[in-house]
Amino acid sequence: MSMKVLIISDAWHPQINGVVRTYEYIIKELDKKDYVTKVIGPSDFKRTMPMPFYPEIQLVLSPYKHLQSLIEDFGADRLHIATEGPLGWAARKYCLRNKIEFSTSYHTQFPDYVAKRFAWLIPPLYKSVHNLGIRVVKHFHKPSSAVMVSTQSLHQQLENWGFQNNMALLTRGVDFDIFKPGPANLFQDLPKPISLYVGRIAIEKSLEDFLEMPWEGSKVLVGDGPIMEELKGKYPDAHFIGKRTGQDLADCYRSSDVFVFPSRTDTFGIVLIEALASGLPVAAYNVTGPKDIIIHDYLGALEETDLKQACDRAMKNCDMESRIQHVKDHYSWEAAGKQFMAAL
Repeated sequence: MSMKVLIISDAWHPQINGVVRTYEYIIKELDKKDYVTKVIGPSDFKRTMPMPFYPEIQLVLSPYKHLQSLIEDFGADRLHIATEGPLGWAARKYCLRNKIEFSTSYHTQFPDYVAKRFAWLIPPLYKSVHNLGIRVVKHFHKPSSAVMVSTQSLHQQLENWGFQNNMALLTRGVDFDIFKPGPANLFQDLPKPISLYVGRIAIEKSLEDFLEMPWEGSKVLVGDGPIMEELKGKYPDAHFIGKRTGQDLADCYRSSDVFVFPSRTDTFGIVLIEALASGLPVAAYNVTGPKDIIIHDYLGALEETDLKQACDRAMKNCDMESRIQHVKDHYSWEAAGKQFMAAL
């Protein structure tokens, strides 16, 4: 009989983000092994409200009773809670009440995410809100049988915060049928070199570090988010081209000269390995995510504070073949799927 796996996530279709993309690909791997998988997300509930500062995510209001019936109707052999939102808390409550074992994932730097927004309104609040956020996520994950983390440095960070859970590595992969070298057919009329950012246009991504970076060529930003119009007005020389997915996104990578990742709050960054698989070197800060991925000079360059210096160093290494082969050797969704199955 096939194993039935239930994933409960506050981030799910029609959203496009790293959490959604991770589970889309992992579910494909589970399907290959004849697992029966179901995702419960916000669209399964009638009463929702937009998440403040992140309206693409709908927060479910009072989900417990309906969630209980959905869980019991499916009859899962394994239950995984992907996020720390209202659905995640309701699922945690159900599991504890009914003595059901569950695993969790740490996908988002929740304390940083919340603290940056409070600090945007009242700067002195950052530290106290960040510390409160750490206490909240420790409490949320404490009963989990396994907390899945994307990198070794994230594992270490959570241990430093006092997490005492069993930690399981859950890496990420690349769709190599889409993200691969090819012709540079975009941005032909823009001054070179092209520095590219792909991701959410939001406060926590530190995009002003990228937009204020001295640059003799062009800056292209792919994605959408709540501060896009504000940044467009403030940085008229940058090129904001909106969301791109699949082949359109791959064309953006292939048509650029360096991939710039200014975020200090991501736990991994799937876009980093997609860029590398497309042949693009990466420039980023020396923080969790980038420092776990950019481990050789041919992959790119990391700096503590100077993104421009990271870009200059990254672009000097032209060993595209090693870059692409490294990603093929270390990041596959097949491997991530096996890790997920083992952690369950």
